[in-house]
Amino acid sequence: MQEKFHATTILTVKQGDRVAMGGDGQVTLGSAVMKADAMKIRKLLGGKVLCGFAGSSADAFALLERFEQQLKDSPNNIVRASIELAKLWRLDKSLRQLEALLTVTDGTDILLLSGTGDVIQPTDGIVGIGSGGNYAIAAARALKQHSNLSAAEIVQESLTVAAGIDIYTNTNITVEELSV
Repeated sequence: MQEKFHATTILTVKQGDRVAMGGDGQVTLGSAVMKADAMKIRKLLGGKVLCGFAGSSADAFALLERFEQQLKDSPNNIVRASIELAKLWRLDKSLRQLEALLTVTDGTDILLLSGTGDVIQPTDGIVGIGSGGNYAIAAARALKQHSNLSAAEIVQESLTVAAGIDIYTNTNITVEELSV
């Protein structure tokens, strides 16, 4: 039986005129932590777009490259770039096998992209992906509703909560932020 890499929790939160995306640094193979400080968030288009990924690292990087190409074709429209990537991902035989999720934002739109062709824009400005994604979403929703924390602070605290619950998430957290 081949062991799988488990990696990550990524959370994106829009609060006021700021959007923050954060991720932990853990990469796990079976029951062993292989890396504690992986960078799973990338700045694209000269820092105008943030992209976070969860799932198989190689698959995520393959998708990230294709998303970046779609962004170059539609530089001011991440929705269009995301839809074009989702079409490719769904229709191309080799891409269809890739096991990863992406979340992207340009500060205005926040999207979740999946290999099933989904391009989802959350109504509450919160997206979480990866093994601890649902824990981070729950914490972010509570903090957003019941605190005056900034987007970056909500992401940091929510990922810390997820790391306390999910064994595939650690507290080596990186947060990036964009203005709307």
